[in-house]
Amino acid sequence: MNKVYVVGLGPGGEEFMTAQARAAMERADVLCGYTVYVDLVKHLYPGKETYVTPMTRELERCRWALETAAAGRTVAMVCSGDAGVYGMAGPLLQLAGEYGGAEVEVVPGVTSALSGAAVLGAPLMHDFCVISLSDLLTPWEQIERRLALAAVGDFSICLYNPSSKKRADYLRRACDILLREKSPDTVCGWVRNIGREGQQHRLLTLARLRDEQVDMFTTVFIGAGTTQAVAGRMVTPRGYEAKR
Repeated sequence: MNKVYVVGLGPGGEEFMTAQARAAMERADVLCGYTVYVDLVKHLYPGKETYVTPMTRELERCRWALETAAAGRTVAMVCSGDAGVYGMAGPLLQLAGEYGGAEVEVVPGVTSALSGAAVLGAPLMHDFCVISLSDLLTPWEQIERRLALAAVGDFSICLYNPSSKKRADYLRRACDILLREKSPDTVCGWVRNIGREGQQHRLLTLARLRDEQVDMFTTVFIGAGTTQAVAGRMVTPRGYEAKR
């Protein structure tokens, strides 16, 4: 069909996948993606061909998918969360012009900001920012500036990629930037392995978050000035109560 579906899988569990995502993978001749993400879904389509590449070979993966589609096959490139949020939708669309016979369709999924927020309660009820702490593709100086401006704007903030073996102190560094504008008592939370086996979560203050040990499978939420801890849930009021 000369088509690449770039499919957001959501957190990973079958129950989080949209009907649109399931239909796209069913129509595909081959499932393509990062090894971990293909492993999440290949059991749902036994016998279907797969093509995987490891981390850091994203452009190679995109070119393979577009070349395969241009040759007349239908490819579903799968991504965790939403394909358009730190996913493969962008590079695929950037490269698609080089492969005139291939069409790209973006199939949205539930990104970690939304699925993690649901675990904690309602931390993103008002304006919010999503910022990745990974400096693999974005200079740390730019990340610092975005954190500082988000704090000045008093947004609720969702942090992706908060830490790794090579970036063990990045969450602490981010918290130090946010603490210049935000109260140490700001309500925060984190969720690990969202929607997967071993899911964990915790509410804590910004001051305590600074020393928390997290990993790449953790999504971190920093509240706005109005965010509250309500019966063990994290809630950022939208302002409906002011209308009474």
